[in-house]
Amino acid sequence: MSDETQVETNGLDPVERSESEAAPSSADQVVPMSETLAGAANSQPLGPLCEDKVREQLKQVIDPELFVNIVDLGLIYTIDLQPSDVAGKFDVRVEMTMTSPMCPAGPQLVANSRQVVEALEAVEKVDIKVVMEPPWTQDRMTDDARDQLGIF
Repeated sequence: MSDETQVETNGLDPVERSESEAAPSSADQVVPMSETLAGAANSQPLGPLCEDKVREQLKQVIDPELFVNIVDLGLIYTIDLQPSDVAGKFDVRVEMTMTSPMCPAGPQLVANSRQVVEALEAVEKVDIKVVMEPPWTQDRMTDDARDQLGIF
């Protein structure tokens, strides 16, 4: 192998790699949450809007500290769908909680939740309400979340 190097730019700093070093594959690259959420509208299942569809959409929101989606963490308490003033559209109200009252990721989780629900075609308006009653406990997590976090 030669000692030639390739220079890749990621928009910030060039990254030098020798021919023996493989460039990271797309599977190794971290996709920013904004790009993940931008694709939310394209990933929605077909069919009429229902609570399960909203819940599936909310699984795209990942807690940035625990790296588990907010549905499996048990942070979503209620999802209420009401017909909107626009024909065929719904107003969606979500009540969710945080793992603690002073959760530093709270504003990000609320904003991301609103964004993924708004991406559903049949949604006109989204209201996300953070509630602290009943308080969140680990008992609200799914088995998948427990496995991801190593809680048995």
